[in-house]
Amino acid sequence: MKLKVENLSCSYRGALVLNQLNMAVKEMEFVCILGPSGCGKSTLLNILAGVLAPDGGSVYVDDAEINGLSSHFAYMPQQDLLMPWKTILENVALYGTIHHQKKKMKAQAIANFPKFGLSGYENRYPRELSGGMRQRAAFLRTALCGADIMLLDEPFGALDVITRGVMQDWLQDIRSDLNRTMILVTHDVDEAIYLSDRILILAGQPASFKKEIIIEATDRNREWLFSQTDLHREIYYYLKKFQ
Repeated sequence: MKLKVENLSCSYRGALVLNQLNMAVKEMEFVCILGPSGCGKSTLLNILAGVLAPDGGSVYVDDAEINGLSSHFAYMPQQDLLMPWKTILENVALYGTIHHQKKKMKAQAIANFPKFGLSGYENRYPRELSGGMRQRAAFLRTALCGADIMLLDEPFGALDVITRGVMQDWLQDIRSDLNRTMILVTHDVDEAIYLSDRILILAGQPASFKKEIIIEATDRNREWLFSQTDLHREIYYYLKKFQ
């Protein structure tokens, strides 16, 4: 198993937010953590990323316990956080600059610009790009970190509905090329159905995993997604039941 979370609990301002969470994620699996706003989804990602310490429990990657920051995880928040005074290439290659591998990282970034739909924008600045293009740049920056597990915290949540759909299609198309284990946090039911191999519904106060839904379809497109009314209804039922 690539990632295991065992009996994880976390409090905020004296209130228990997460209670005895257990989760296992396979190598290369795309898992979506779905739940209402404020249920603790981002808290879980922050614990995995090592920026928040849990009250109890353990996190394992490749059967080795992880405490604090780890090179196994790359975190992408909802905002692109691109530096406005740097070009897109400089932003994307930031990890290499920090770790004194600037030339190597820039070469890797340039090689990946076509795949991420960014060709010709290497020397542009963030203000010159659309919201979707900035998110693709932020996604490439995250991917170039070299971490084997990507933590995606509602990466398309700030986009308008049309652009969000385009970005979901794009991620569906390039997913196999990324060759990573991915954990996506969202409260968008359609996004969860469309992108993930498995959905874990997080709900309650304090929150715990209430339901696991496996999605086996491999050839997905918008027409397939629009046909998933029964699955959408089932997920909505569980979200309402456990809120």
